[in-house]
Amino acid sequence: MYSVTVRDHLMVAHSFRGAVFGPAQRLHGATFVVDATFRRRELDADNIVLDIGLATRELGGLVAELNYRNLDEEPDFAGVNTTTEFLARVVADRLVERIDARARGLDSVAVTLHESHVAWASYEREL
Repeated sequence: MYSVTVRDHLMVAHSFRGAVFGPAQRLHGATFVVDATFRRRELDADNIVLDIGLATRELGGLVAELNYRNLDEEPDFAGVNTTTEFLARVVADRLVERIDARARGLDSVAVTLHESHVAWASYEREL
């Protein structure tokens, strides 16, 4: 399996509901390093997984839509605990939508959100 990974970063504010979250129930900030990995079994006719420039632009555009937002105030996230795991799936799904037809032949897209140097969460979806 071949893969290409591009990276960006995202800064948001949010809060969680539920005793399991302890002090994170209060509004707080989070800065994530975002890795998006594209995989395919065989390289395409140009011997690439996906154009790195395209992947970088689309991830950057997606991140820009969420950056510096209070997710508690975003209609798409109303009533949702925007955990690292949840946000990894949101980014993966939105990224797949953005690259749509240009992603032909990809087998999967995985997104990892690093919330610190010791903790991160990922979501991978097959295409």
